[in-house]
Amino acid sequence: MDLLNLTAAMQQQGVRRLLVISGDARWCEQQAQQWMAQLTGDWLSVGDAPLTALHCAPGALRTLLGREFRHALFDARRGFHAEAFAALAGTLVAGSWLLLLAPPWPAWPATVDNDSLRWNDAAEAIATPNFVTHLQRQLLTDTRVALLRQHLPLRLLPLAARADWQPAGERQQQQLLQKLLTAPPGIAVLTAPRGRGKSALAGMLAQRWPGRCWVTAPAKVSTGVLAQFAGAAFHFFAPDALLAACASQLPSQVDWLLIDEAAAIPAPLLQRLISYFPRVLLTTTVQGYEGTGRGFLLKFCAALPQAQFYTLDQPLRWAPDDPLEEFIDRCLLLNDGDNLSVAGEADVQPLEQAEWQTRPQPLAALYQLLTSAHYRTSPLDLRRMMDAAGMHFVAAHCQQQICAALWLSDEGGLSAELADAVWAGTRRPRGNLVAQSLAAHSGFPQAAQLHSRRITRIAVAPARRRTGIGRQIIARCVTDAAGLDFLSVSFGYTDELWQFWQACGFQLVRIGTQREASSGCYSAMALLPLSAAGEDLTRRAVTRLARDWYWLQQQLDQPIAITTTLAQSFSREDWRDIAGFAFAYRPFEAAWPALGRLLAHSPLALPALRGAISQQLPASELCRMLGLSGRKALLLRWRQEAQQALADCDRERTREWRQQLLR
Repeated sequence: MDLLNLTAAMQQQGVRRLLVISGDARWCEQQAQQWMAQLTGDWLSVGDAPLTALHCAPGALRTLLGREFRHALFDARRGFHAEAFAALAGTLVAGSWLLLLAPPWPAWPATVDNDSLRWNDAAEAIATPNFVTHLQRQLLTDTRVALLRQHLPLRLLPLAARADWQPAGERQQQQLLQKLLTAPPGIAVLTAPRGRGKSALAGMLAQRWPGRCWVTAPAKVSTGVLAQFAGAAFHFFAPDALLAACASQLPSQVDWLLIDEAAAIPAPLLQRLISYFPRVLLTTTVQGYEGTGRGFLLKFCAALPQAQFYTLDQPLRWAPDDPLEEFIDRCLLLNDGDNLSVAGEADVQPLEQAEWQTRPQPLAALYQLLTSAHYRTSPLDLRRMMDAAGMHFVAAHCQQQICAALWLSDEGGLSAELADAVWAGTRRPRGNLVAQSLAAHSGFPQAAQLHSRRITRIAVAPARRRTGIGRQIIARCVTDAAGLDFLSVSFGYTDELWQFWQACGFQLVRIGTQREASSGCYSAMALLPLSAAGEDLTRRAVTRLARDWYWLQQQLDQPIAITTTLAQSFSREDWRDIAGFAFAYRPFEAAWPALGRLLAHSPLALPALRGAISQQLPASELCRMLGLSGRKALLLRWRQEAQQALADCDRERTREWRQQLLR
């Protein structure tokens, strides 16, 4: 094998390739060293331990986005960090090899994968047979992948002849730059797969524009490429800080707002930001390992008045039809499904995880439909969907095509002791999003003991929306829910979304008082009871929300149609909530309504509590007034005042609660 000439030919064709080295740990490293010794390059290694001079941990690879490397090594022997694998491939220039070190081939599906600790809600790592079987299937069928398996000969087939690479990406980029430089005021939306130079183009626009441009993005660390091309014209503001600045004083002499990776910024925040600037450029990734912008295009950009849409499809660092990029796309299902407009009656059927091994096509189509509707879907979700415990799926088929998809996760089943510890704030086991929240924030530890199933994602193909298919797949979940106490859903509250869940039979049981960073909406939770115990929990939670709403709505800046219970007497439930806050670790926000009712009942001064609840003073102002060092000292003062108020109400009862919670 003439590796030097083979690699030179790859450079000439503008392509990159993958080599998989699968075997015992020491053998893998020896083979990799031999390969690397023949080729000069950067040889960035990504994994738990440094195998080359230039090393990066998988979780830190985002800090290298925008940089370029020749040749790299990805160590997957102890775990496969899918997002890091795809991101690493995106940094490699034409003519590069990516070496993937893997466990012995036959044992790989049963090998414990430490990456599962990120996405499987368990204390111990698990094997991931569904993902590994899928990965091995892709590696075997793609003849452009080089395979070196211990005790087997090397599979390294030559690439088909193709014309020399003539980079076209820069020309496409420059043509679009000229359009933006001469564009009238308005909104421009630029979408592209990863590696097409959209951030660089935004930076060039800032550098070339004769006036002033401001930049915002979900995180400044991700704007390195834009900053590099903008040079001295780079003026960055975090989204929330920019909004606050615009609200206090309208920006003058600023011609463009450049929003990089706009799909990762909450839509309500985006809507407000773009109203302040005469020209706005929104860039976002579609079909990529950081999540897709397809849902962003459908839900947000479609409603923009007279927006101009642009795309970059020519890669800058490699040629079209690059073997490595195409393998990554297939392996991690990064391409959206077709979602064609299919008419006809829907056939709704459950799908199970084990079918990834026997008939993967329906599950792959289901994942791609979910990806098209939820822009934050990433390869981490694919790993969870394939191998995490307690996953369930329902699909609606129209003429053999999936037109609606539902993903559910098992929750609950905690012991009474653990559920009480969650209520008290002393334990937070992984997972159980709704079940734990109802215990920790709404005061119902039994929610974590009951057996439930949470709707994680739901998607309907655009052409089949508002036809009843969503309610149809929810109804199938209810039919298949034998042995469960309730179904749950957590969502960013909008009137439209709540109307849908209400039509499906759900009842609202919790509203958060802080807007979610991901959606810009208040977090809402709803239950659909399935058993007598589920009915009792739901009834009590609905009653509690109505009673607490008098206090909660004061912290929200959005009207939500919840009936308020005007009777606000200090109750037995309030005693329990405040004791949990005063003598354990229940959060202040969870005890807020009960504390409000206590203040109405107590004659004591309680300046810290009254300042926060009755006067709604910010924490910084309270600390200044009370001479406290910060939030931690203020929380301690709140707990002390709650103890004083309880003791003033009933000293003996307070002592009993204290002893019980200390035990």
